[in-house]
Amino acid sequence: MARHNAAKARLLYDVLDASGGFYAGHARPACRSDMNVTFRLPSEELDKAFAKGAAARGLVDLKGHRSVGGIRASVYNAMPIEGVTRLRDYMLEFRASHGG
Repeated sequence: MARHNAAKARLLYDVLDASGGFYAGHARPACRSDMNVTFRLPSEELDKAFAKGAAARGLVDLKGHRSVGGIRASVYNAMPIEGVTRLRDYMLEFRASHGG
């Protein structure tokens, strides 16, 4: 299960790491969670637009913690790889369409 969860998280961290800073992770790479992938976009407006577009695609509950903000993707055991793949694809699409 740990390897499965690490692979799911890696799908998202790979997008963060290849985004040139468009998606900025909250945690240093050595401290990243395999359960909650957290990041910010270049502005709060883009955070909101990202969450709204994600919800329109059935990708919900991505709002970050109230004291930290940004985006939080929970990829716990019950989250299927298909859901994480859909989020990854949306992240790539959103970045491409917003100049990232």
